[in-house]
Amino acid sequence: MVETLTDSTVIVAVLAAVAVMATIVTLALPLLATDKLSRRMKTVAIERDKIRTRERARLATEQKRASLRNEPSAYVRRVVDRFNLRKALADENTINRLRMAGFRGQSPLFIFLLLRLVLPLVLFGFGVIYLFVLGDFQQPLIFKVAVAILIGYVGFYAPNLYVSNRVQKRQQSIKRAWPDAIDLLLICVESGMSAEAAFRKVAEEIGIQSSELAEELMLTTAELSYLPDRRQAYENLAQRTGLEGVRAVMTALIQAERYGTPLGHALRVMAQENRDIRMNEAEKKAAALPPKLTVPMILFFLPVLFGVILGPAVIELMDQGFL
Repeated sequence: MVETLTDSTVIVAVLAAVAVMATIVTLALPLLATDKLSRRMKTVAIERDKIRTRERARLATEQKRASLRNEPSAYVRRVVDRFNLRKALADENTINRLRMAGFRGQSPLFIFLLLRLVLPLVLFGFGVIYLFVLGDFQQPLIFKVAVAILIGYVGFYAPNLYVSNRVQKRQQSIKRAWPDAIDLLLICVESGMSAEAAFRKVAEEIGIQSSELAEELMLTTAELSYLPDRRQAYENLAQRTGLEGVRAVMTALIQAERYGTPLGHALRVMAQENRDIRMNEAEKKAAALPPKLTVPMILFFLPVLFGVILGPAVIELMDQGFL
C-alpha cells in the first residue's frame, strides 16, 4: 500500500484524473446553472404583489371611515341643532382641523360637537360622585367643587387634544412619504402622463408606505376630475395636509399650469428641498439630545458614579473604625 501510494506513476495518474474532473466540472457548471436572477425577480414580484394587495385592503378598510357622504344620525343632529353647538363651538378652523385629522363630512363634525357638550357633564358628574360619595377626602367643600370643575374642564378640551394628536400623527406619516411621492410624480410626469393619471398612479404605489398620503392623493385625483378650477384641487390638498412642503409643491404646480413652465425641474427641486428639510429636522432632534439628557444623567448616573468612587473609601474608613 505504501509503495503504491508513493509511486510516481500513481501520483501523476491521480493528479491527471483530478485535473480532468475539474476541467469537466468547470465547463459543465455554466450549462447546468439556472437563471437565479429571473427566479429571484419572480419571487420579489410575487412578494410585492402580496404586500400591495394587503396594504390596499388595509387602505380600503381605513378609507371607509373617511367617506365624503357620511351623515350624522338624527338624534345627534337634533341635539346639536337644539343647543346651536355649531355656531357656539365650531368655526372654519375647527372644520379644517378635522379634515387634517382625516375626518371628513358632516358626521365627524356633529359627533365632535356632541362630545364637547357631553364629556364635561359626564366627567363633572363622575368627579362629584367620586369626591363626595365614594372617596373619603377630608377637604373643604370649595376645594372639592373646584376639583370637579377642573375634571369637567378637561373633558371639554379632550376632543381637541384627540384631534390634535391625530393631526400630528397624520402629518408625520405624510411628511415621511412626501419626498418619495414627489419622485414618483416626477417620473410619471416626465413619462408623458397627465396630472390626474400621475396622481392616481402615485397614490396606488405610495399606499404601501403611507396610506394617509395615498388617501389624500386619490381625493385630489377626484377633485381634478370634477372641479372646474384645477387650482382649487391643488389648494385643497395643501389645506388638508397643513404641511409647508406640500403647499410649496402645489404652488409650483399651480404656477406651472398657469404659465406653461415644465414640471420636471420644479418637482426635482422640490423633492430635494423636502429631503433637506427632513434631514434638518433629524439633525435638530439629534442636536437637542445632549440638553435633554443632562437632567437624567445628573439624577441617575452621578449618584451611582459617586457611590462607585467613594464606596471603597467609606468601607476602608469603616473597617478602621473612623465611621
